[in-house]
Amino acid sequence: MQRAWHVLDAENVVLGRIATEAAVLLRGKHKPTWTPHLDTGDHVIVVNAAKLDVSIRKAAQKRYYRHSGYPGGIREESLEHLLERDPEDVIRRAVRGMLRRVRWADRC
Repeated sequence: MQRAWHVLDAENVVLGRIATEAAVLLRGKHKPTWTPHLDTGDHVIVVNAAKLDVSIRKAAQKRYYRHSGYPGGIREESLEHLLERDPEDVIRRAVRGMLRRVRWADRC
């Protein structure tokens, strides 16, 4: 199995569109040899993650949650704050939500 490398430019692109394209490439659904039970995907690199096209309203209203495992340990963060702090994590979370919930999905 040969894996290719793809570079996606996220400058002025909507978050869902770049995430969908990356998820298709990671799963390998663009190849004629795609089968659902094998990992036939390629490697994906996303550049210019900080320059995503996100509306002001979505940046303020969309929330990301994480939990520490302790009582009362839930933390929430807006998309706007997460883009300032770690823009790669925004794309990583969007793509991961589009992948199957299996062990090999941890590579993204």
